[in-house]
Amino acid sequence: MIGVEMGWRQLLFANWPVEPEVVERGLPEGLEVDTYDEKAWLSVVPFTNVAVRPRGLPDSIGVDLPELNLRTYVTVPGEDRPAVFFYSLDADGWLSVLGARLAFGLPYYNADIKMIERDGAIRYRSRRAHPGDQPLRFDARYEPTGDRLDAEPGSLAEFLTERYRFYVGGPGGTIAYANVDHDVWSLRPATVEFRKNEIFRANNFAEPDGEPICYYSSGVDIVSSGRKWLK
Repeated sequence: MIGVEMGWRQLLFANWPVEPEVVERGLPEGLEVDTYDEKAWLSVVPFTNVAVRPRGLPDSIGVDLPELNLRTYVTVPGEDRPAVFFYSLDADGWLSVLGARLAFGLPYYNADIKMIERDGAIRYRSRRAHPGDQPLRFDARYEPTGDRLDAEPGSLAEFLTERYRFYVGGPGGTIAYANVDHDVWSLRPATVEFRKNEIFRANNFAEPDGEPICYYSSGVDIVSSGRKWLK
C-alpha cells in the first residue's frame, strides 16, 4: 500500500507517567508496554500536518490537517523497533479522516480544530464532531521556553519522541504497522495551560496525576510507508 509524505509542525508533546497496567489493558494482543524508569507513558500531542499527499507527489498538491492525538509506547516481542500506539487521533477534515482510517487502520475522528499562533505561543482548540462517538473537547495554550535540548541516547526525551514506527490492531488479532522516516527532532522545553482537556475521559482513562513533562518542536518533514502486516 502506498505511503504518504507531509510535514509535522508546531508540536506539543505533553507526557504523563502512569503504571504499566493502566495502558496494558487497552493494547491489542501481541503488543507490550514499553516503559521508562518502570513507568508507562501517556502523551497528548496537538500539532498540524502540512502538505499531506501520497508519497512521491509534489507538496504543492498537499492539504493541511490539524491533529490531536493520544498515544503510548509499545514494542513487539522479537521486533527491535520501539514504536507508538495511538488510542485516538482527532483531525479536521472528513476526507482525510476517512483516508487515514482506510489506508492505515488508525482510529481517526473528525473534529473542528482551530490553531492560532500569537507572539510565539499556540492556542489550540478542538471539538470532536464524529457522529455517534464520545464527545471530546480540548483547549490549550502552549509555547516553547528555554534553549534547544538534545534527546541524548537513553534519555526520557529520546524515549518519548524518537519513534519511527506505529502499530495498530487488525482483524482476527493481527497487528499492522507503518514505518516513519524523518530527521531527529529539534526539541525545546515547553509550558502548557490546559483550559479544557477531555482526551483522557474520551479514551476511558482517569486523569493522570501530576503535571506533564512537556516538549515543543517546530517540526520535521516525514515519509511514511504504507500499512504492512506482521507475520
